[in-house]
Amino acid sequence: MPGIVLLSKERPTARHRVEAALMHTAGRGVVTGFEAARRYGLRQVDPHGTVHILIPEPGHIRSAKFTIVERTIDMPERRVLEGVPLAVPARAVLDGVRRIREVEPVRALLIESVETGLCSVGELSAELESGSRRGTALPRAVIRELEADVKSVPEAAAIEIWNRAGLPPAERNVKIYDAHGNYVGKPDSWCDELAMAWEVDSYAHHFGRDAFRRTLHRNNRYAAAGICVVQTLPSRIRDEPDKVIAELRAAAEAAAQRPRPNVSMGGSSERAA
Repeated sequence: MPGIVLLSKERPTARHRVEAALMHTAGRGVVTGFEAARRYGLRQVDPHGTVHILIPEPGHIRSAKFTIVERTIDMPERRVLEGVPLAVPARAVLDGVRRIREVEPVRALLIESVETGLCSVGELSAELESGSRRGTALPRAVIRELEADVKSVPEAAAIEIWNRAGLPPAERNVKIYDAHGNYVGKPDSWCDELAMAWEVDSYAHHFGRDAFRRTLHRNNRYAAAGICVVQTLPSRIRDEPDKVIAELRAAAEAAAQRPRPNVSMGGSSERAA
């Protein structure tokens, strides 16, 4: 990493940081990373306050206290928003996450960038393949999740927990029907081999009279169909993964010991309550 140069003894505002960073690069730089992502409207950005600037090779401008200067032979196309030159969204987002070493914030920003329509999974994948490979292990893993249609951080974490538990394969968000073709439910994870459902139920989506009533009806349908169901709060996946794994394994063992109920994925008739 280039040496650090103190530009100012005062604590600069976000606008002053960007202006100073661009002045520091003599107008040759393009803002990328978290500052660019924030200016594109993303919220899941790291708040450390540095400005990541790309400049073309060759160059001898050094990083400063709140400015990360990165020399590159692959200067991105620029977009100018409110007078500030920004790297295109896919490049900006990836330049930010490849400096993170924890999977959850990487997931959060990449998922937000896709779900908001800022960039597509294909654009992220193409940018990842064309750019530097430094720090890309986590982004690559998350992009594989996105290619598998994972739409949220809890969903991605749940897939990871299920795989760690060593259970038979599970489908996500598939509709389950009983022997008569009646709709039973659409679990977050469904192990067809065991006829076992796993629901990751948050307070946000299940709090309130109507939501609670729907959850009770859903669980009653599972019970009537003979389906083994595990319910888990998203916070426990993050805070108590080993306990959640133990609960899933115990439920899977119980499900394997009883005759499999006559339920299936898909069906000719659907009757959602």
